[in-house]
Amino acid sequence: MAAHDHYDLIVIGSGPGGGSVAREAAAHGKRVLLLERGDYLKRSPQNWDAKAVFVEAKYQAKETWYGADGRTFHPGLHYFVGGNSKVYGAALFRLRECDFEEISYPDGLSPPWPLPYAAFEPYYTRAERLFHVHGVRGEDPNEPPASDPYPFPPVAHEPEIAALAEDLRRAGAHPFHLPLGILLDEKDGVASPTSPCIRCEAFDGFPCPTNGKADAQVICVDPALAAYPDHLTLLTGAYVSRLETDSSGRTIAKVHVTREGRHEEYGADIVVVACGALSSALLLLRSASDHHPNGLANGSGQVGRNYMRHNQSVLMALLRHPNRTIFQKTLAISDFYVRGPDQDYPLGLIQMLAKTHPAQVQGEVLPEWMNWLPKAPFEALAERSLSFWLSSEDLPRPENRVFYDGERTVLDLTQNNMEAHHGLRQQLKRLLKSADVHPLLMERSLYLGKDIPIAGTAHQAGTLRFGTDPATSVLDIDCKAHEIDNLYVADASFFPSIGAVNPTLTIIANALRVADSIMARLG
Repeated sequence: MAAHDHYDLIVIGSGPGGGSVAREAAAHGKRVLLLERGDYLKRSPQNWDAKAVFVEAKYQAKETWYGADGRTFHPGLHYFVGGNSKVYGAALFRLRECDFEEISYPDGLSPPWPLPYAAFEPYYTRAERLFHVHGVRGEDPNEPPASDPYPFPPVAHEPEIAALAEDLRRAGAHPFHLPLGILLDEKDGVASPTSPCIRCEAFDGFPCPTNGKADAQVICVDPALAAYPDHLTLLTGAYVSRLETDSSGRTIAKVHVTREGRHEEYGADIVVVACGALSSALLLLRSASDHHPNGLANGSGQVGRNYMRHNQSVLMALLRHPNRTIFQKTLAISDFYVRGPDQDYPLGLIQMLAKTHPAQVQGEVLPEWMNWLPKAPFEALAERSLSFWLSSEDLPRPENRVFYDGERTVLDLTQNNMEAHHGLRQQLKRLLKSADVHPLLMERSLYLGKDIPIAGTAHQAGTLRFGTDPATSVLDIDCKAHEIDNLYVADASFFPSIGAVNPTLTIIANALRVADSIMARLG
């Protein structure tokens, strides 16, 4: 290994966590190597083709994984510069204060975090600035305390969404503007959804060829490469096969990379793993050695365990009139986040999705009741659809895990806490009775080409949980591995629980926190 192959910092994965750490370290003058197993996602008209994105899953990893029952599936992973954020919906929520505390559900406990919300609040504020979050404080009845207002004004509702918001208020709910990471030119303090750089296709599964979505490539990687060319090096097509320790077993000495058919080795004072919760755990399991026979940093036996991914549904209401909205992803409801009206436990979050396209539904089974539609069902659906994304908490359980069975990657997952999710669905149905929609809701099972329950891994978390006890956690409170002196993690692997809001802003905020800890250590 040549001297020029040694860096201050190696970051594995260029998504929101890895991209944020790499950007911060390069800005502090550190020599950073950023390794991404994918390449840049090509900008083309197909980025906005619903059939290519949702039905054919054009941009999704083609790997074959197995469920515990032996059936195969392609996981919802995306290997590109920017990671999964290239196709995320850019909804950037803070976890709420209650998410950091113990919560009791009928199915079990959501454990407390080893740090309170207050430890993350300054980093949430930095993350909102960095990712251009548009929103307004005070509308969300369950938002946590914030030291600053949102850096940008909310994206305005279009007329039909504004009318829906009024209907929901009359029904007793408190709809609010969805906090969105988006690049817009604001005029008179208003972020307009009619801007030429914003289309519904830019969000919820679609890559954005205009670069109008605040993803990790656009916000972190490309600006850092331009600003700090002497400090940040990006290698694409760089698959990290394993991490090798020195003779003590306490320090990562080599990062083994396969690139363009060649084997390469790199070293650094600090190694940061940020491949996404599933891939990060698999990397540590692949890195088993004599010192770490069950996988790197796995003395606790927790690597790959406690996998969480939210209980999620996509429900589609049908308006009685055409929906002329271009960008409908501007509204959310958190009234049932802390507890339900008839429950003493949380139900979850309701938020709008971008509009449904005919090709998305054509890949699903249409119910007979849709025969009342005046046009061919796919066209009529696209014209009248109003889609909602429902998220409830998935509880961490050791038996829910990703692992190798010797030859195959296996994702063992048993759903839990569905009582809360069913309650959330009932509340949405109740609220929509006051709106101008058809009284039935259609459940959509197809999202990014996969059924949501097992292959839908968009909100993956928890496989390398952090904590103060090395016997029950993989990482310490700074997200450094208990057993490895120079190994840190900067993705959602560290989550002890997942709450019910999109995890990306928490990933970014924690990555900034981890970066501060690493910079203090390096000096």
